[in-house]
Amino acid sequence: MKIGKWGLFLGGVLFGTAGIKILASKDAKKAYTHATAAVLRAKDCVMEVATNVKENCGDIYDDAKQINEDRAVKEEESVISDAANANDAE
Repeated sequence: MKIGKWGLFLGGVLFGTAGIKILASKDAKKAYTHATAAVLRAKDCVMEVATNVKENCGDIYDDAKQINEDRAVKEEESVISDAANANDAE
């Protein structure tokens, strides 16, 4: 029973050592570099889309404000016109 536990322990140590060697190899580093470059390209793409969406939202907000200002002016003109017509009728 003790020999089996020691065997598992030694096997784990060997597997871990081999894993570290593989992860630190030149080929693995190239793979990490290419993966990182792909992530950076994706980040740039996402940031570009986010900037476009933000600009569009700003344009929509400005247009909505202008529509409300124009509507307020028309309502004010209507009230003034109605008041003038009421005074003329008297």
